[in-house]
Amino acid sequence: MTRFLCTSKPEASSFGPKVQYATQKKWDDLEIRVYPGANGQFTLYEDENDNYDYEKGIYSTITFNWNNARKILTINSRKGTFPGMLEQRKFRIILVSPNNGAGMSTNERNGKTVTYTGKKISVRF
Repeated sequence: MTRFLCTSKPEASSFGPKVQYATQKKWDDLEIRVYPGANGQFTLYEDENDNYDYEKGIYSTITFNWNNARKILTINSRKGTFPGMLEQRKFRIILVSPNNGAGMSTNERNGKTVTYTGKKISVRF
């Protein structure tokens, strides 16, 4: 599970699934937590996990933009590619408030789930 933080002091942090090594589980179901209060941006970086091909530009990035005034999270088009890359994944997006999405446990309240295929999508709260 990965969490994206967007706070009044723009910060980003991510937490992956409980694994002992990077390729133990697919990262196809990621939780993104948005902490409203200011505009923010986060880039999810991925590569093959087991070589130096990233030095040759073989990796992908997905940039997330939070518009605080409009309450919209934009998940931009994927840039780049690498062998074994997930073509599709689920993002579970949680808008955090004092009573929702706090702590390390998974929380489905006040969230939205989207299927991401590498193309730009926007999620309105």
